[in-house]
Amino acid sequence: MRWIVRLIGLLVFLVVVVVAAIFLVPADRIANLAARQFEAATGRALTITGSVSPTIWPSIGARIEGVTLANMSGSDAGPMFTAQSVDLGVNLSALVGGAVSVQRFEVQQPQIILERDANGRGNWVFEGLGGGEATAPVEGGGSGGLPAISLDRALISNASLRFIDHAAGTDITVDGVDLELTMPDTAGPADLRLTARRGGQTGRIEAHVGSVAGLLAGDVVAIAATLSADGAEARFEGRAGLEPLAAEGRISFEGSRLAPALALAGIAGAEPLPAAARPLTLGGQVTLAPAGSLHLREGVIGVGTSRIRAALDLVTSGDRPNLTGEIGADSLDLRPFLEGGGDASASGGTGWPTDRIDASALGLMDARIGLTLGPVQTGFADLDSLRGALVIDRSRAVLELAEVRAFEGALAGELVANNRSGLSVGGTMQLRNVQLLPLLRQAAEFERLTGTASMDLRFLGSGSSVDAIMHSLEGTGRLDFGAGEIIGFDLAGMLRNLDASYVGEGNRTIFESLTGSFTMQGGVLRNEDLALAASLVTVAGRGTVDLGEQVLDYRVTPEAMRNADTGAALRVPLLITGPWSAPRFRLDLEGLAEQRLSEERERLEAAARAEADRLEAEARARVQERIEDGLGVTLQDGQSTEDALRQGVEDAVRNRLNRLLGGSDPAPDAAPDAAPEN
Repeated sequence: MRWIVRLIGLLVFLVVVVVAAIFLVPADRIANLAARQFEAATGRALTITGSVSPTIWPSIGARIEGVTLANMSGSDAGPMFTAQSVDLGVNLSALVGGAVSVQRFEVQQPQIILERDANGRGNWVFEGLGGGEATAPVEGGGSGGLPAISLDRALISNASLRFIDHAAGTDITVDGVDLELTMPDTAGPADLRLTARRGGQTGRIEAHVGSVAGLLAGDVVAIAATLSADGAEARFEGRAGLEPLAAEGRISFEGSRLAPALALAGIAGAEPLPAAARPLTLGGQVTLAPAGSLHLREGVIGVGTSRIRAALDLVTSGDRPNLTGEIGADSLDLRPFLEGGGDASASGGTGWPTDRIDASALGLMDARIGLTLGPVQTGFADLDSLRGALVIDRSRAVLELAEVRAFEGALAGELVANNRSGLSVGGTMQLRNVQLLPLLRQAAEFERLTGTASMDLRFLGSGSSVDAIMHSLEGTGRLDFGAGEIIGFDLAGMLRNLDASYVGEGNRTIFESLTGSFTMQGGVLRNEDLALAASLVTVAGRGTVDLGEQVLDYRVTPEAMRNADTGAALRVPLLITGPWSAPRFRLDLEGLAEQRLSEERERLEAAARAEADRLEAEARARVQERIEDGLGVTLQDGQSTEDALRQGVEDAVRNRLNRLLGGSDPAPDAAPDAAPEN
């Protein structure tokens, strides 16, 4: 608004000089005189290359052709203003009285450049007009500025507007700008209507300012504005000021389409708003503080039938903007955004997407936003509640899941996306006591597994595409299923009767537990200990899942009718190989033969060990018998052969000594040190 009024005021000043000179100077000298007076007043060079045609009726004025206004010093963007023609008429009686009442103001096909240098100074601030102070004083005029101006109607047609901000690094051009401004009194209200075209779309702005003079003087004044594009409209009603820039009031937005508005903002593409998410609405109390921070309170965001509460604060000082606040919803339906959004290549076995992932948005701002959500519908795994936070710090985003309730169980953990030095994704997840039947029914339309599940997962991957990330995955995990059933499949009956017909309604496999752990390295998941335990059958599994190449190499071995004494059982190993989009199932006959050979080898080795133990026992018995016969010693319970030999030798030596000394041999059962009877 400031630049519009200032530019019009300068042009009015130019025409006033021209009109005043009409009666004093020949027409061929009017242009040079006006240019010199303008440059003296503003410090900017003004060039008039066309004719100057005074008008007397219906209002006094002039038509000036070929007008060029120089840009501020140091700019290389070209003139600030060029126009084919400027046509202006003023009220003569008001002009004689010292006021400027513009009855006619029209500019055709101007080229306007608004430029802000690296220090934040705009080219609409003219050195000769007080360095940016108010240029349109209220009634009675004012010192050092332009005279008070009233506009019955000002028209700018088919303009090209370019905005350059060297501090922010932005350069935006909008063509086909039509502007209409009415300002009956500088000290009073003004109405602005603007139409602009960009990206094949048309945008419209309508604004009402309570006091133009107050706004230009730095006061806070009443403002109402509406911005609209095809399918979308935003409105602000409140107060605003320019020095410093500040505003507060109610905002509202409603849109059934976003693509036209995005095209106006320079973002081309297909319509991003799903039909079921329409209309998209926003309402709340917004405050733009003088320090530059933006605050939203009582915010309500509507997405289709969902309503999201928001209280957010955006601080723009520092290295990056920082967004903080809370987001909550009693219920949230995300299905319009998630349905049909998957890539067929992710599940079709044709490889992961190799397109480069643009994660630069992670560096746009830092953030910490608390999340408190009621039931969340995703279309594949509905959540009862979610409590967590989204934290972004220097291009590293963390979704903290403090507690997620779903399917009668709980989920906790965190998901990380880090783009500080190349993109990496990772996280940890803990799943506890989730009911499998409703989870699988909703996620995969699978209704053949019941029970509870718990899982622990840690993973990390890096790369610039989904394909690179999947090929780099590493981590660990563990899966634990409680008691449950496999519906429509009787594994025990199938193995017991060697009959594959134990499938369909009425058949089921009841299991007590299903457990397994796995590791991931280089995008390959490896499992060695899958175990299903049931009363009549067990299943063991081991193998790999190449996540990067989407290839299976897994061996499942069901076992039934196990002999507790011998360990013999009926085993039918099954190999699952090939791409996971079309896996191959076949009996592992080679593995079965090797397993039977191994079992037979173990049986023969066990028999050989038993025979060796028997022969050793017989040999020991014969040795014991000879010792007892030869030495007259009876092997006592728990006494070793060596101890018995030692005792026999000691007894024999003692007996010989007794005979040599004239004694008699002790009784065989007598203790070696027993005293002789008297």
